[in-house]
Amino acid sequence: MVRTENIHLTLAFLGEAEPAGAIAAARAVRGARHALPIEEARYWKENAILWAGPNATPAQLKALVDSLHQALRRASLTLEERPFAAHVTLLRKANRPRSLPPLPRVEWPVDEFLLVRSSASSEGSTYEPVERFSL
Repeated sequence: MVRTENIHLTLAFLGEAEPAGAIAAARAVRGARHALPIEEARYWKENAILWAGPNATPAQLKALVDSLHQALRRASLTLEERPFAAHVTLLRKANRPRSLPPLPRVEWPVDEFLLVRSSASSEGSTYEPVERFSL
């Protein structure tokens, strides 16, 4: 299970990139404050992940992600090529559930995004905020 302090939504994954270029790119990004609806739980069998998220990515989040990705590419940073999927991972290495219960609707306020450094250990991943960017 993902620890509470590690709950997050990844907008862009940069791998082993130095933070300076990402910070400069992110400072140029403008986005609107909005709420991310957490409406349903799903299971991805390809990587055995149980996650929660919206039925569809809100327009404000899509615009923020598109703007961020463009700025990061202009800064010559390499991004994953898979399409963005708004999701919050809850459980890794999960067995496929027979069914998933309906979730209570949650409106997650989005008023900033962060550059985060992650590190993995035998105890799991830890995330260290490097810089915050207000919307």
